Amino acid sequence: MLVGGGTWDEDAFRWFADRAGHGHIVIISASGGADAGENFYRDIGVVASVQTIEFHSRTAASDPRVLSILRRADGIFIAGGDQSNYVRFWKDTPVARLLDEHVRRGKPLGGTSAGLAILGRAGYGAMDGGSLDSNAALADPDGPAVTMVHDFLHLPFLSRIVTDTHFTARNRLGRLIAFVARVRAEGDRAAVGLGIDEGTALAVDGRGIGRLYTRTHGYAWLVDPRGLPALSPGKPLNYSAVKISGLGPEGSIDLRTLRISGAAFSGIASVRDGHLINVPKPRQQQ
Repeated sequence: MLVGGGTWDEDAFRWFADRAGHGHIVIISASGGADAGENFYRDIGVVASVQTIEFHSRTAASDPRVLSILRRADGIFIAGGDQSNYVRFWKDTPVARLLDEHVRRGKPLGGTSAGLAILGRAGYGAMDGGSLDSNAALADPDGPAVTMVHDFLHLPFLSRIVTDTHFTARNRLGRLIAFVARVRAEGDRAAVGLGIDEGTALAVDGRGIGRLYTRTHGYAWLVDPRGLPALSPGKPLNYSAVKISGLGPEGSIDLRTLRISGAAFSGIASVRDGHLINVPKPRQQQ
């Protein structure tokens, strides 16, 4: 379950709890504040129990007690915060391998905000401090601030996906295009972007079919540029054609084929000297 941050949607979390057999949910975090998730689950009363593990070091990612709790979890949810901590504490550790294994066993994994940012095969690690905005990313997609992290997790249906969060609220379309350009230039030529709005969750079932839940009239944004970019440090991005499609709650997306049924909007944008042009808009913004 891919959550864009902000307020959690009760129906989405009921979906998640159902996939977990209404059993034991473990929330993992490295930035604090995950107790809000415990309270949420207790308030809606749909699981047998909920527990939080808060990481403060990489050492904990090899702690047998921690690994035992994660192995027994019926569902695991990664809280928001600072994804650079997740990279430092979990990448190439038993925790990362257990998250992969958890999904291979048919159990649900979710993440919100920073927890969503790390779910794709490549993602923005925020190793620059996490302040990168669209203008800066488009102005220098090959620069040191675009800190992409590869091969963190290896989840079915997300092997081509670069995620981004708080999407419309923080004007992140431009930076997601820059992220995809960087990942393609680094060798993943089939990479695409998937941005999720605040208060919105994309719930993906075991067949790779995703459906949207939203409290805020939000969308999932699929970003699929045409071709490979020519990147150079200090140079702005140019892309002649970037297909942008929006998924609302009336449609669905097949993450195996990246086909959207009942798209809320779709169009072709471009990037010229680091500036976005002709971006398609959701209906309420037209």
